[in-house]
Amino acid sequence: MLHTERIGKLAGILASNSLDAIFVGPSADAEYLAELRLFDDERVKGLLISRDGGIFALTPTLYEEEMRNALGDNAVYKIWADHEGFSRAFAEGAREIGVTGGRIAVNDGVRAVDLIDMQSALKADYVNGARVLAPLRRVKDEAELECLRRASAIADAVMEDLSEFIRSGISERDIQERIAKLFAEKGGEGLSFSPIVASGPGGSMPHYQGSGRVLRDGDFVVVDMGCRYKGYCSDTTRTFCIGDPSEEMRRVYAVVLAAQQAGEAAVVKGAAGQDIDRAGRKVISDAGYGKYFLNRLGHGVGIAIHEDPYIIEGNDTPLEPGNVFSVEPGIYIPGKFGVRIENLVAVRPDGTAEALNKFTGEMIVVR
Repeated sequence: MLHTERIGKLAGILASNSLDAIFVGPSADAEYLAELRLFDDERVKGLLISRDGGIFALTPTLYEEEMRNALGDNAVYKIWADHEGFSRAFAEGAREIGVTGGRIAVNDGVRAVDLIDMQSALKADYVNGARVLAPLRRVKDEAELECLRRASAIADAVMEDLSEFIRSGISERDIQERIAKLFAEKGGEGLSFSPIVASGPGGSMPHYQGSGRVLRDGDFVVVDMGCRYKGYCSDTTRTFCIGDPSEEMRRVYAVVLAAQQAGEAAVVKGAAGQDIDRAGRKVISDAGYGKYFLNRLGHGVGIAIHEDPYIIEGNDTPLEPGNVFSVEPGIYIPGKFGVRIENLVAVRPDGTAEALNKFTGEMIVVR
């Protein structure tokens, strides 16, 4: 379904940035504008949207039905077959909505090799448009927030079940398979990313991809996962302990939990992304673990698992009601273990934080 009000706002952004049009390939941007989810293959497809709000759909024959279902009569269509190539259709469709040159933004759904062919088909100044829609996508309306709340509630329910499933003797792969099964059972519409299950020394790598290692007593197990619900993502992390933790493990866990809570508490009216990052980072640095905190404190979440606003030093843009982002401090000690605790947080109209994840952040010891 085409969101005409979003197209109107996008047209205004194009005009204010001296852009004549933007080409949106298969991406979160296309989902945001038209709930358009197309198979990502080598065939060039997408929407060219002009500063006047005109829409041209560049469509391989294989995707014509999906395009028309999403856009209806609101677009000019140019269909191209595999033996033709897309260049002629691209140039003709652009001209029909009044785009004959000027400055055309291109989003991150377009391959570099296809952009070269676009430049040959239609002479224009092509510019990086990866962030053109960021001002729209970063502020969620109430319908979007409800989807994000529901996706987070499903993730919480899965995490609760995992707290009963995780134990010594099972493998990281067993947990990953269990996560996928539980999300399907509880109403998730697919995974928002491949789950991270990092046990023991693997936990010191924030985006560890797994070896199938078998869990044993004395391990921390970092579980980072999420699902989609009506196109919107959840993302949450908890760290479980197998058997009794050492004194060092207790100390590190307590520091990470305090940092996560400090980050959420720093979400107040007028605060910027870097203020939230500093609040969580200070707790870890003051405890002497600063060099083991490797990542930014958080990232925006919506249709994409990583999007604006980024909770990082240097982001001085004030947060707004409707922003949704992760708060996920961690300590990663090479060769030993890692701890990460993550909630999604929404900014309320009064500027305070609404934690979308409710599952406990306290250490859970499993046996």
